[in-house]
Amino acid sequence: MLAKTFGAAVYGVNATIITIEVTAGQGMKFFMVGLPDSAVKESEQRVEASLKYAGYRMPRQKVVVNLAPADIRKEGSAYDLPIALCVLKASEQVNLAKNLEDYVIMGELALDGSLRPIKGVLPIAIEARKQGYKGFVLPAENAHEAAIVNNLDVIPVQTMAEALAFFDGTHTIEPLLIDTRDLFFTSVNAYDADFAHVQGQENIKRALEIAAAGGHNVIMIGPPGAGKTMLAKRLPTILPPMTLQEALETTKIHSVAGKLGKKATLIAQRPYRAPHHTISDAALVGGGGFPQPGEISLAHNGVLFLDELPEFKRSALEVMRQPLEERLVSISRARWAVEFPANFMLIASMNPCPCGYYNHPDKECVCGPGVVQKYLNKVSGPLLDRIDLHVEVTPVSFDQMTANRPAETSEAIRERVIRARDRQTKRFEEQEGIYSNAMMPSQMVKEICAINDAGRILLKTAMERLGLSARAYDRILKVSRTIADLADADEIRIEHLAEAIQYRSLDRENWAG
Repeated sequence: MLAKTFGAAVYGVNATIITIEVTAGQGMKFFMVGLPDSAVKESEQRVEASLKYAGYRMPRQKVVVNLAPADIRKEGSAYDLPIALCVLKASEQVNLAKNLEDYVIMGELALDGSLRPIKGVLPIAIEARKQGYKGFVLPAENAHEAAIVNNLDVIPVQTMAEALAFFDGTHTIEPLLIDTRDLFFTSVNAYDADFAHVQGQENIKRALEIAAAGGHNVIMIGPPGAGKTMLAKRLPTILPPMTLQEALETTKIHSVAGKLGKKATLIAQRPYRAPHHTISDAALVGGGGFPQPGEISLAHNGVLFLDELPEFKRSALEVMRQPLEERLVSISRARWAVEFPANFMLIASMNPCPCGYYNHPDKECVCGPGVVQKYLNKVSGPLLDRIDLHVEVTPVSFDQMTANRPAETSEAIRERVIRARDRQTKRFEEQEGIYSNAMMPSQMVKEICAINDAGRILLKTAMERLGLSARAYDRILKVSRTIADLADADEIRIEHLAEAIQYRSLDRENWAG
């Protein structure tokens, strides 16, 4: 007899429906075809043990399991449950009231028949609804994640026996329902950190406000303990709230990577990722034999913080150059390629020298001649070229730390950022793929960031006296346009340019002596 149901395979951040067919006939062997990997092949042992535990038997017949389409490689243990149900139906050990073909079924079996959670549930649920399936049967721990998708019956089950009882009609399981919009709007602003907790550092807060308003990348240079990490952690709290579409995109990536916890639902807050400097190239950008999203994709629609930037492997930093420009990661293999979104804000921090005290107001730098420049040269020019704001961070004085003056809250800063972003949305509404000032190509900068004669004189003088590089020119104009947006100004004024010029520290000649 032939039994058939459906599962799914995840490639990149999208799912492909997989047809699972099982026949039982004359013979004595178990065959699995359809390009399965080792984990899928091992399902035979898990299925047999689960059947015995539930009071059934593995048929002493020739059993053929086919996973179609046969030219797509199937990986992982999530096909255990649909294979087990099809084996029981094909061997006529059960009569099922419900049709297996109406559902997408996924789940890894333990030897006692209980179900373990799987990865990539959200893209599978989205594809199941798109293809018109009645429901999605899956482990209970993944059900809240799948229930984000409306108009699809999400059936949570704890064991294979419970799934079987649902299909033979002896046990009723109500579909799990979640109000996605209500869940999103109740948690979108639930941040623990706040800029109100930061005493002093008003100039750094201002720089981060400009970065958030224009989507600019930032590097902070300062001695240890100056507050660089603390400030970076609070940047997501002043970014505009995510839209529901952005939240779904972000949740899909974390689902594919297996980063969602038990009973996790929609990620409504902008992600903040801070990988250690020992991270490998593939872990940062994504990859592997079966490509998985890296840290820059997990930071999609949020912030990627690289602390102690010169300590990262140069090869790891260099592979970030293409994603910073194109806002996505392309990973190619011999037979296929996948793309992961990577639209993130890069926030980097570094000490000014190995000892950390170059340009410190109180402590003396002990680094030898040329050491500071050699340390800065660990970060390549092309990478610095993609960072708009260079901010020097100085330590907070004792008086500032103990002043207990009320600091501005993240909510107040965010309101200004949202207004500036609204201006940019209107400005770029006819430009596909451009949503913020930081995304403007060079030809658009000349048109949108026009300056008057006084501004040109100021910029020329600054570039000559400070020894600013040519790459600083476009960056200064983009940042000054953002500063003007924060001031609700239609034109870039001379004070906007002057403020933007001070955010190019590392472009100055002889900055490192």
